[in-house]
Amino acid sequence: MRRSMTILVVAALAVSSASPAVARRAAAPDLYPAVGAGTSFLDHADLLGTVPEPAWYEANIPFVDVPDREIRDTYYYRWRTYKEALKYTGPRDGWIVSEFLGPVGYSAPNGGIVAAAGHHVYEGRWLRDHRYLDDYVDYWLRGSGASAKPATDFLNKNTTDWAHQYSFWAADAVAARAAVDGRSRFATDRLPELIRQWQRWSPQFDSDLGLYWQTPVWDAMEYTASSYQSPDPYHGGDGYRPTLNAYQYGDARAIAQLLKARGDVTGARQYDQAADALRSAQERWLWDANGQFYKHVMRDDNPGRAKIADRESIGFVPWYFHMAPSQNSAAWAQLKDPQGFAATYGPTTAERRSPYFMRDALSGCCRWNGPSWPYATSQTLTALANLLIDYPAQSYVNRADYLSVLRGYALTQRKNGRPYVAEAHHPDENRWIYDGQGHSEDYNHSTFNDNVLSGLLGIRPQLGDDVQIAPLAPSTWDYFAAENVPYHGHNLTVLWDRTGSRYGKGAGLRVWVDGRLTHSQPGLSAVRLSIPARGSGELPELVDDFANVGKTGYPTARASFSYSADPPVKAIDGQDFHLDVPGTRWTTWTSPNASDWLEVDLGAPAPVSDLRVTFYDDGGGVRVPTSYDLQYRGADGQWRDIPGQQRTPASPVARQVNRVLVQPALTTDRVRILPRRADGGAVGITAFSSWRSPVRGLTASVPESLPVRAGAAVETTTTVTASRSLADVRSVLAVPAGWSAVPLTSASATRLLPGQKLVTRWRVTAPAGLRLGESAPVRVLATASGDSGTSTASSSAQSVFDPADYGAVAWDDTFDTDRLGSYRVDGPFSEASPSFTVSGGVLTASASSRSGSVLAAPVAGDARGTAVIVEPRSFAGSAPEDSLFLGQTAGNSDFALAWFNNAGKASGVDVTVGGTRRGDEATGGCCAALNWAAGDRLAVVVRDGQLTSWQEHDKKWTLLRSAPIGAAVDPAVVAGWAPGLGLRLDSGALVIDRFTVLRRA
Repeated sequence: MRRSMTILVVAALAVSSASPAVARRAAAPDLYPAVGAGTSFLDHADLLGTVPEPAWYEANIPFVDVPDREIRDTYYYRWRTYKEALKYTGPRDGWIVSEFLGPVGYSAPNGGIVAAAGHHVYEGRWLRDHRYLDDYVDYWLRGSGASAKPATDFLNKNTTDWAHQYSFWAADAVAARAAVDGRSRFATDRLPELIRQWQRWSPQFDSDLGLYWQTPVWDAMEYTASSYQSPDPYHGGDGYRPTLNAYQYGDARAIAQLLKARGDVTGARQYDQAADALRSAQERWLWDANGQFYKHVMRDDNPGRAKIADRESIGFVPWYFHMAPSQNSAAWAQLKDPQGFAATYGPTTAERRSPYFMRDALSGCCRWNGPSWPYATSQTLTALANLLIDYPAQSYVNRADYLSVLRGYALTQRKNGRPYVAEAHHPDENRWIYDGQGHSEDYNHSTFNDNVLSGLLGIRPQLGDDVQIAPLAPSTWDYFAAENVPYHGHNLTVLWDRTGSRYGKGAGLRVWVDGRLTHSQPGLSAVRLSIPARGSGELPELVDDFANVGKTGYPTARASFSYSADPPVKAIDGQDFHLDVPGTRWTTWTSPNASDWLEVDLGAPAPVSDLRVTFYDDGGGVRVPTSYDLQYRGADGQWRDIPGQQRTPASPVARQVNRVLVQPALTTDRVRILPRRADGGAVGITAFSSWRSPVRGLTASVPESLPVRAGAAVETTTTVTASRSLADVRSVLAVPAGWSAVPLTSASATRLLPGQKLVTRWRVTAPAGLRLGESAPVRVLATASGDSGTSTASSSAQSVFDPADYGAVAWDDTFDTDRLGSYRVDGPFSEASPSFTVSGGVLTASASSRSGSVLAAPVAGDARGTAVIVEPRSFAGSAPEDSLFLGQTAGNSDFALAWFNNAGKASGVDVTVGGTRRGDEATGGCCAALNWAAGDRLAVVVRDGQLTSWQEHDKKWTLLRSAPIGAAVDPAVVAGWAPGLGLRLDSGALVIDRFTVLRRA
């Protein structure tokens, strides 16, 4: 019986269009969401200009026409930057909205930064394709963005998860998004997570004041007028701020609103009461009646709870959430005051009266004590629109002021006369002052288009079946238009034509819904209109199996040639844009070859049915190919042309998606594209992807990790769960070439009812030649009758360290006796040696200042493999050095040592040969997270030119780093080096229980 099941598995994975698991034909999902019935009054092509992939904009954005050219051009530019910021991270988290186009070291997994997430949701809520924000919201509420993070100074010591690294108005943004797309069910389904997000700010709630405190830097505002009045202008200034308290107020109101929408009036009351209490506390403690402004109140050394003297633009934030009472409207006089926030390229982030205004602001990034900052400007504009539209009339600001600030905001977004946004702008000069090359370009840290649509043009979204139109555009404008705005599953068009001559549809304000005129009026007075209830409108789920935003592991990309700045991995990094700096492309620039190929290795077989490629064309040396071939690797290891290709367009086109449907679908572990130019010149690809539809209502799962040993068999379990009735459900465990997977229990079910599961136990065998630390995906593929999709899940199968594989003991020091004289003491750190003592069965290294040495054991390594294991009893608690080193050493000039820094909670590798320190080519880069707990062991294995470092916790060994040290030194040479234990600290005592060296028997 087992033999027949093995044959079944092999047959199911055969790369053949005849495979029953993958041969279904079905209509492919549309490349873009359908726009549907609407109007066509505007020249969309002219408005878009030369943007890459214009079809994406046509399908997704509202088209706007206004007489102010600067605002109009900025509007379309900002949709381009938003599209650039869309990053597909992989099947687990899907789409996120990035802040920087390139990664930064303090981001959450896959590159998310929560600081501007509220802005990202407000801006992106106007896109027709809801899948971007569906994934992004879930990333912060349910996915990797909600996962644990270290509570360190660098990553915010006050919080322990990524979604709270910076202040975030999550529930308010989710409700605001639902008010545009009408999909309230999406928002209400996430109420448990939104409530949890709100509650997890409680460690920063001061019950005596009834307010939350925040550190300005974790408000995304380091070096503020607030923090300058503390001992640490960067990380200091903890205080009660109008920001986080307004965010929590807005979130409480939004949660209450969503609970009411679900019918839970009792639950809603709790959050409305919390919001009321926050508003009362903020009025008592943060509103300065004399200065007529909301101000920061220092938390520490401030028993009287005095407010700082300085006004900062954060004082406008309460109006963003309708938190401020109408009687406080005098605060807005400061927006126009030349000594307040007024500036040609403003508003400023601190009033000019402040002695901290622009302090050190021109000396380097990043200071929010005066510069014009898009993040704050967009908040101020949203707050101002709320004041002008939703509050009683006041005498301090009017709609002309809104237009003035919005136009000034548009004017800041220029560089060399072209639209551009970076991190911060000089308030009085036409230049960006924080604009790092390869870092700040097209910085996505604010809104602009939401300010145009909901403010200037006055499209005010509602959770109910209506919309308010309340434009802030001046009645002296001859025209404006917002065409085919995606709203509640409909297309909403709003035209203002003062004389009727611009659009030829009559004079005055007119509104169309799905191309049908539903309202007209002569002036710009506010009006509320009913909107028909929406239909389903849900777009199908799609997964890109090629994406690897982390650029490590699988999928991986290879190429026959790559220009040094354009490696193949950039073609599958989940981003698709056409900028020079930073770049996200593979090119063959300077290739000596007549033609080249780009290959994606999935690690284990996966279905391929919808391939998409975007070709890069710089108009110079890299041009669109004349033709291209697509190949797959067969079960025999040979490359063959992919059969059944349906190409759109038929010939390659630059700067738009070239789509290849594969019908019937095939299953393979590698795909290769071979683009060619007739003249033999260079080609490039900005994105290469393989999209798959999961089976609707069928999810697959497998344990995230699968520890394996070379040549040995292990067992794992796959689970396929139905949420609707499905027939002929089958699962296959796809493994890499050279591996085998045999089902030990049934891998099929005649029918699964909702909630039922198909659980299959598998025996997986890794090849004998698998290297220690090497990993590969093991992928479950689940199908069902009547659905062409495939639901998948992957496990990382990794060859793990087992001391039993190293059965010969070369050295074992339990420190029961003093054997210090047996060690050679090396000084690779050029520092004083700690004081070493052996007593009570432990080795203690003591120091009162920076000290470090390596103890080299009186034995040599082994060419077949050497394992070095240490059992720490306790670390010193000093910083920044509180470290152990393990590996092999020949003295101060030749060593390969893994380091384990307990203070920095990180681990990496140092390699020095002949006195020269080697880089990433030998160390594998930096760094791995280290969370050591008492009882954990640390180990290093040196074998076959590879150094791997490990941590054992709860009797399970986990790989920390893998370093190709053979790139720097001959493995045979390293084998003769002594195994070593290094100890480095700034003060206190490092205590070791045991130091062991093992060799392969």
